[in-house]
Amino acid sequence: MGKSEEEKKNRKGNGPVIRKTLRFMLRTAWKEKPSLFVVYGIQFAAQLIQKVQIVILPKFLMDELTLIIRGEGLSVHVKNVILYAAIICGMSLLSNVMNNVVYQWRAILEEWFNEYFETLLADHTMKMDFEHTEDPAVLDQLNRAKEGISWYSGGVTGVLNSVYNMVINVTVLAGVTMVIALTCPLLLPIQIVALFLITFLNAKQNQIEIVQYGKLAKINRVFGYYLYRLADFSYGKEIRLYDSAEMMCRKAGRKSDEMIGTWRELSERKRTYSWGMDVVNAIRDGLSYFYMGLLAITGRITVGDFTMCAAAASELYQGMWGVVSAWQDITKRCIYANEFLVFLEYPERLSKGERQVRGEKHTIEFSHVSFRYPRSEQYVLKDINLTISSGEHLSVVGLNGAGKTTFIKLLCRLYDVTEGEILIDGINIKEYSEAEYRKLFAVVFQDFKLLAFSLRENITFGEAAQEEEVNRVLELAGFYEDARKLPEGLDTMLYKSFDEHGTELSGGQQQKTAIARALYRNAPIVILDEPTAALDPVAEYDIYRHFDCLVGNRTAIYISHRLSSCKFCDRIAVFADNTIKEYGTHSELVGREKGIYAKMFAAQAQHYVEV
Repeated sequence: MGKSEEEKKNRKGNGPVIRKTLRFMLRTAWKEKPSLFVVYGIQFAAQLIQKVQIVILPKFLMDELTLIIRGEGLSVHVKNVILYAAIICGMSLLSNVMNNVVYQWRAILEEWFNEYFETLLADHTMKMDFEHTEDPAVLDQLNRAKEGISWYSGGVTGVLNSVYNMVINVTVLAGVTMVIALTCPLLLPIQIVALFLITFLNAKQNQIEIVQYGKLAKINRVFGYYLYRLADFSYGKEIRLYDSAEMMCRKAGRKSDEMIGTWRELSERKRTYSWGMDVVNAIRDGLSYFYMGLLAITGRITVGDFTMCAAAASELYQGMWGVVSAWQDITKRCIYANEFLVFLEYPERLSKGERQVRGEKHTIEFSHVSFRYPRSEQYVLKDINLTISSGEHLSVVGLNGAGKTTFIKLLCRLYDVTEGEILIDGINIKEYSEAEYRKLFAVVFQDFKLLAFSLRENITFGEAAQEEEVNRVLELAGFYEDARKLPEGLDTMLYKSFDEHGTELSGGQQQKTAIARALYRNAPIVILDEPTAALDPVAEYDIYRHFDCLVGNRTAIYISHRLSSCKFCDRIAVFADNTIKEYGTHSELVGREKGIYAKMFAAQAQHYVEV
């Protein structure tokens, strides 16, 4: 399909998009801030006052001045001039005051809606299926949603401003059309023909903008990634030690050039239509003033009528153009804002059940589970069969890329299996309520994140903090003594993002905090993915030594490359070639001649044995 055919197809489909977006914007404004409609009411009254002041009153003032110049009834007409001038000044002052109120009030509401949509977008991003967060198409849509609801559409106020412009221009158009029809009727066809030509040229410009916007969405996302990483302190060490700033700047520069090129292309493609509109406007003005001047010279209208016709002609064209451009603007803004709705309505990949989780002891079963990531034909896991009894401690080992973390993602239901099923207590996990099911797990992923909150908040995540329990899990994680030494204890802010006195924890301290957070959740199933990777040997030994205390009688799944930790687990699952190759206790597996686990254990052990 060629570009022109695609653009025609897009235009045909704009009607439902516009109606849907307008309903959403009107409903949101009425539900969240109905005072916005009061603002538009005040603005409507102010603009009508301005139009009367500009179009109607100068006619009476000019006619009175003309009579004074002719010497007719000097005293009466001077009083009339003073009266009309005072009315004009009063109306001007009133409309300006009303417009200032509108401007300030609407600016406050605009900022409120900006924050409202940012919060709504963030909330949806956090709640949508995890699979979407690793999908490039969804990430591009997220960027289009962010830009579409803010920069390009202006959000609620941007769209409703265009709707308001349509309403006020239709009202003004009705009034000035009546004035012109009674005084200078031939002005109507001149303005209408000019409007038709301008509308056609402007529609071409708008379509060009919409097409170019689609190109800019991905470019902006990639450019932002490069640029923001350069300014992100958490990447500071790598950027400096590997001298990567120049490389990052080059990449950002290339994307910047690509972005500027796209804007340049937009400007060049619009230029011809802009020049065409300038020519049409010039011809329209010339014909209009020639016609009105001819009427005035021949005495068919007064000087006041000429003034009123000139103002009315300008308002007529502006009104007609305002209606058309407002509609085009509504169309354009709704198309941009609709990207936000598209993102909010991204279909769920995971089916959600309603079944409640019962009891405190749970058996986990993987039955013929195979999995490949979306948009990939290669299986990461193939025919996994495994049963984990309640209270059992399972160690998962294997080389990088063997599928260990994917195994955990499937169990936590961040993804659904491609084939087979995962059962909890004999029931397919798809049947459980998502909220209920997630409560089963306390997880420390290898790439865990801490937030720029207090230490306490990073552990409790907003729950009512139980001081004794927080201290207990910190002690179990080996961080209690260090936490007590922090400037504000548990209330010490982490990082300096928002608090100049914030604390930068070491890698080991961060990992201990993540372990404490998992323990505080007090879930029946604990999952630890490389939980000691950032710990020193002494701290690591303490974690192993107190492993039973750490997880207690809860079911535990422990992923580690350090096979000495496997001694503390009941069973070991060895992942290789996208499946479980070996399964058993440490003593069983280490005794297997030429076994994968035995070879891995021997390879690690030789570094700790004196030769």
